[in-house]
Amino acid sequence: MRLLSSKKSLKLAAIVTVVISLQGCVSGIVLGALGIASVVNDRRTTAAQLEDESIEIKANNVIGNDKGLSEHSHINIVSYNRTVLLIGQVPNTMLRDRAAKLVSGVTNVNRIHNQMRIGNKTALTTRTNDSWLTSKVKLALTGDETLKSTQIKVITEHGEVFLMGLVTQQEGNLASELARNVDGVKQVIKAFEYQ
Repeated sequence: MRLLSSKKSLKLAAIVTVVISLQGCVSGIVLGALGIASVVNDRRTTAAQLEDESIEIKANNVIGNDKGLSEHSHINIVSYNRTVLLIGQVPNTMLRDRAAKLVSGVTNVNRIHNQMRIGNKTALTTRTNDSWLTSKVKLALTGDETLKSTQIKVITEHGEVFLMGLVTQQEGNLASELARNVDGVKQVIKAFEYQ
């Protein structure tokens, strides 16, 4: 009898594993489709989108090559239409200012939103929660039929939600309000470029 229940347990475990794996595939397909829709519906030109990716790579390299910043800070860099958002944690204002100065020297950067906080690096659990919050905010934005959510980039750092994109004032205000009402969001910071 024990052998039979052991086999059943193994089969059940195998089935659960397959189901979970398939759910991951479906999620990947859905997120991939949303990513493609985002690129196609983006108000930036394709050249601007590529330029933003280039800016992010160059800025990350500049920060990574600075030993003081790379060893003592946690910095995320997001570029949207040549506007760079700097978020994360640095131990002091000197390093925060140095990071902003280095990134401002990257070719084609027009403006910097320096939102880095003075403090210790966040824990993995905090970063995981931030990813979850980003998903929840994106879902809230997608749920509103009057808002073109693919126009808005959502970034979360330590419970603070940053919104970027080329939007109208009305779209920006609506997105901000929807994000504020998501459970777990501490603060919403708009880094929009208005049309």
